[in-house]
Amino acid sequence: MKIISAKFLLSAQGIDDSPEFGISEVAFLGRSNVGKSSIINALTNHNGLAKSSSTPGKTQLINYFEVVIDNDGEKIPLIFVDLPGFGYAKVSKSMQNAWQQNLDKYLRQRLSIKAFVHLIDSRHAQLKKDENLGLYLDEFIRADQSVLNIYTKSDKLNQSQKSQVLRIDPTAILVSSSKKTGIDKATKAIYNAVFGVKNDRV
Repeated sequence: MKIISAKFLLSAQGIDDSPEFGISEVAFLGRSNVGKSSIINALTNHNGLAKSSSTPGKTQLINYFEVVIDNDGEKIPLIFVDLPGFGYAKVSKSMQNAWQQNLDKYLRQRLSIKAFVHLIDSRHAQLKKDENLGLYLDEFIRADQSVLNIYTKSDKLNQSQKSQVLRIDPTAILVSSSKKTGIDKATKAIYNAVFGVKNDRV
């Protein structure tokens, strides 16, 4: 199972100007410096598809990408949604509140989202911000939605540190965009989450 094609579709400010594509969506969210764009590029094997800002937290648009997964010869389209990162943005409190309200409305009301991919920096696996995000998603997640915890930058960890992350979160999927490790596992986990495939260890 792998992603065989990917293309940028459009950017939007929020749910009100986001079109419905008629395809299941996967929403990527996490802290501003977690490596969101790098992971999307690694998953799609398409360097430069998702653009990262030189200033963490600067990009506040919702970016849509159409990807096609090849599952044993069956071509399955999905929409990857690159959401604004949280934290680190050097803007006023009022602007941060406006962004948060916009994103909250989007996450709660966007019916096309079938999987939330919560990206977590594996070197800082127990930050309060990430714990709060997980609790926040639990408030409104629907029966037809799933949450995946994918831990980025795992190439920075030794084996003992990786084991510690798995003790903290047994469902953790460890990936490295630079080394391309864990990418196939993450792709399969995303597919299974979207289509409700039950597999204890994906």
